Amino acid sequence: MTEPSPITVPAGIPAIDAATEHPRLHQPQVLVITGMSGAGRTRAAAVLEDLDWYVVDNLPAQMLTHLVGMLTSGPPETRAHRVAAVIDVRGRGFFDDLAEVLGGLRAAGVEYRILFLDASDEVLVRRYEQVRRPHPLQGTGTLLDGIREERAVLSDIRERADNVIDTSELNVHDLARQVRSLVAGDADDHLRVNVTSFGFKYGIPLDADHVVDVRFLANPYWVTELRHLTGRDGPVRDYVLGLPGATQFVDRYVEALEPVLAGYLNEEKRYVTIAVGCTGGKHRSVAISEAIAARLRDAGHRVTVAARDLGKE
Repeated sequence: MTEPSPITVPAGIPAIDAATEHPRLHQPQVLVITGMSGAGRTRAAAVLEDLDWYVVDNLPAQMLTHLVGMLTSGPPETRAHRVAAVIDVRGRGFFDDLAEVLGGLRAAGVEYRILFLDASDEVLVRRYEQVRRPHPLQGTGTLLDGIREERAVLSDIRERADNVIDTSELNVHDLARQVRSLVAGDADDHLRVNVTSFGFKYGIPLDADHVVDVRFLANPYWVTELRHLTGRDGPVRDYVLGLPGATQFVDRYVEALEPVLAGYLNEEKRYVTIAVGCTGGKHRSVAISEAIAARLRDAGHRVTVAARDLGKE
């Protein structure tokens, strides 16, 4: 029987000892994004960035070895644990080495997945005509010539792909949902809500998606013992939330927000800012923003709270 050839571990990647306990826990998730030009690679990469992946676009195939090597060395707390590399025919001759590079990673014990994005020739032609850019392999030929050559170059890697997404009938939101489901399932299917208080006299926050005016509530500023305190202090908070209609407003506002936030998720909007304003941004808006945030957390949302104008005169 012929002895198998020894496996050469690529430079920069530590070999994994089979006897090591739970060796995969120390390896990052590696995703290679490739596919047809115009099929949505850039959109897929953007979705992964929003999910806190470390993404490198238009990476030469040979550099993938060094990238993974850098990410598997050093203290664990400094490593990126989810890495995505967009590798495609823009790399020209470098792309030809992808199969060999992937084989080296596998031999070194580094697990990876290949995501291949595809679309029909008709759809790709239409998309290129819309952006008015040449195909990277078009050269002096036609757009269809470039597309057909690319299909030939990518045929082997398409067969090796773990997942193929045909984007011919997908819009950008549909594609984002499929990529998100592929890499995260429901784990990262959440909306990030930022509730910030502000003072109208300093202007409405530029990034506000919703603006709430709580100047209908009595101002604690005119209560001498509360004037020097803020909405984060117990006496002011109790005063504001004890005013007629205050708690009822918070409850009904959060209830009204629920279908809006669900709609944002459905449309792939992942960040929303709710700005709560009073005159100076010190008392009422701070107390009410904290109350709204608490209700939203109770409803299962991820919420941060900020007080933009607290401390201003």
